[in-house]
Amino acid sequence: MENEKTYRSFTDLEVWKVARQYKNSIFDLSKEFPAEEKYRLVDQIIRSSRSINDNISEGYGRYTYKDQLHFCVQARGSLFETMNQLIDAYDCKYISDEILNQFKEKAFEVEKILNGYMAWLKKMINSKPNTN
Repeated sequence: MENEKTYRSFTDLEVWKVARQYKNSIFDLSKEFPAEEKYRLVDQIIRSSRSINDNISEGYGRYTYKDQLHFCVQARGSLFETMNQLIDAYDCKYISDEILNQFKEKAFEVEKILNGYMAWLKKMINSKPNTN
């Protein structure tokens, strides 16, 4: 978004695309958790991973850059919540250290792109004071 490209939809945003891949990976992983976790950890981890994309898309639909930034902050929180739940899955021995580290790397990639998008939004807020 650095060059102020025109995005017709939130689905055009790179951050949304990468978060979607992460969400789908979480969903696939959660299928391997024990059945007794269906309404506990599985439900929570799926909901928090979906919330990342939900917040990015909701923010995109808001009128101001400031509102968009607010929802990106929420998305970032959901990303970290998902990471914490992966650590819970590791602590319960549902996933290996190797799997946990793979998902940490994926989360870091999402975080990096999300932080870049947030920096762009902050730049837009500061350069266009009438659109705050």
